[in-house]
Amino acid sequence: MFAYLEGDLAYKSPSLLHMHVNGVGYELNITLQTYSHIQDKVRCRLYTHLQVREDAWVLYAFADEQERATFRQLLGINGVGAATARIILSSLSTEELSRAIATEDSRTLEKVKGIGTKTAQRIILELKGKLLAVKNVDTQTVTHNTIPEDALNALVNLGINKAMAEQAIKKVNNSASLTVEELIKQALRAL
Repeated sequence: MFAYLEGDLAYKSPSLLHMHVNGVGYELNITLQTYSHIQDKVRCRLYTHLQVREDAWVLYAFADEQERATFRQLLGINGVGAATARIILSSLSTEELSRAIATEDSRTLEKVKGIGTKTAQRIILELKGKLLAVKNVDTQTVTHNTIPEDALNALVNLGINKAMAEQAIKKVNNSASLTVEELIKQALRAL
């Protein structure tokens, strides 16, 4: 729902901040890694993740897209909720987490509060080779996807498995001459 927020920091603590954006104050839950990036700033841009629960809507904010992407991947692991994912990213940088997963170093993960042996092994098993290497997007840079990339993103956002969506797009004849909408419709038929 919210990709990022950019505004003035009205209140900062190591786990929570209030950001003033065009007359609206947002309460944002942050990690210690994000806090270390913004603690000296008065104004900044933070990448967000909205979690809708039965009892609350909680907005999480991150200093860069890589941390947000890692947070979202952690949420996809059985037994790892938002609080645990935030603790992991407060204890380890995304690079340290990636290194621990790549080297299957469960001891590093077990040092994080609330992470036991089984959870550490599950994180390694499910994220091995999957952690995204997302670079920060410069505020002046606008990237333009190709039509197949846009179609793939749309299909994945519809809940279709990425590999299945890629195969469906490859099955479509003359995909280069189609609009994004036409390609999506034909790919859906090919599924």
